Amino acid sequence: MSTIVNSLKQQWDALKAETPHLRIRNAAEKLGVSEAELLATQTGESITRLRPEFAAILSEVETLGKVMGLTRNDECVHERKGVYLNPDFSSPFAGLFVGQDIDMRIFLSHWDKAYAVSEAGEHGDRKSLQFFGKDGLAIHKIYLTADSDAAAFDVLVAKYTSDNQTTEETVVEVPLVIDEKPDSDIDVEGFQAAWSTLKDTHAFFGMLKRFGVTRTQALRLAPNENLAKKVDKEVVVKMLEGAAESKLPIMCFVGNRGNIQIHTGRVRKTMWHNEWFNVMDPDFNLHLDMSKIAQVWIVRKPTEDGEVTAVEVFNELGEIIVQFFGKRKPGIPELQEWKELVASL
Repeated sequence: MSTIVNSLKQQWDALKAETPHLRIRNAAEKLGVSEAELLATQTGESITRLRPEFAAILSEVETLGKVMGLTRNDECVHERKGVYLNPDFSSPFAGLFVGQDIDMRIFLSHWDKAYAVSEAGEHGDRKSLQFFGKDGLAIHKIYLTADSDAAAFDVLVAKYTSDNQTTEETVVEVPLVIDEKPDSDIDVEGFQAAWSTLKDTHAFFGMLKRFGVTRTQALRLAPNENLAKKVDKEVVVKMLEGAAESKLPIMCFVGNRGNIQIHTGRVRKTMWHNEWFNVMDPDFNLHLDMSKIAQVWIVRKPTEDGEVTAVEVFNELGEIIVQFFGKRKPGIPELQEWKELVASL
């Protein structure tokens, strides 16, 4: 096994020499392994393996001060700077941070591995905490910034360093289950009635489960076009450019099976880079691979505070890539400016 690890390490070293700016996720893809397996080959050098005490580690991240949290899926990267405030891990299965800057919903059953990483860069070492699933895919990363407390990082790493510092990593395949019933097997009438009488956006997921429909199937079977309308993917670009131009505060949700990260606030600078459309603001960056978008829907859900409008973006498997809303809180009606922006699309 160690020969395989050495060989993988050598392959990665060769790849880095050949393509210095290649990101580890892309390097892992090229080498046919997971990101965690590749990272583990550096254990004892730039990597320290941590005990998988995720709730405890995350609850102490506030001591690091202002950091950058990164959550991504295959099509979209969400980076938000801030302090990790108000951790709540009272449930053994889920956790959350609710702050103005760092706002996350964490599904702990999918978290499996933790590392502290110190990467040499042009401006000194770049330190981070990185968390992975059983399949070796990254769930969440926390990077120190110029405003972070590096000494507190060292204390945290020392406290949670694992006795196991092997360079070998074990991963298991996590199968993707998308089991969509034929439309003819669905109680379409009951489903449409339930959607039309929703009282809370959070009840939407439970409704899908109750009627046994996938999310994109639900949008196809919506009661009417006002509640779910399929649109061209360029709508996402127009919406973000429009929000930036009008200084409209929005909410942007990006997640994977282990974490959802939320930005609430304005977006300012938008730009293209190859196939990626980006938001490049001081404390919020979004990178969306437009070439991997299969479907975009404008979705409206009735609530006790009036309709809530979302722009929902999906990949070809029907998995949600990113969701956008106008800035809102329960008990407060949706922003009229957001309604008008989406209507204009």
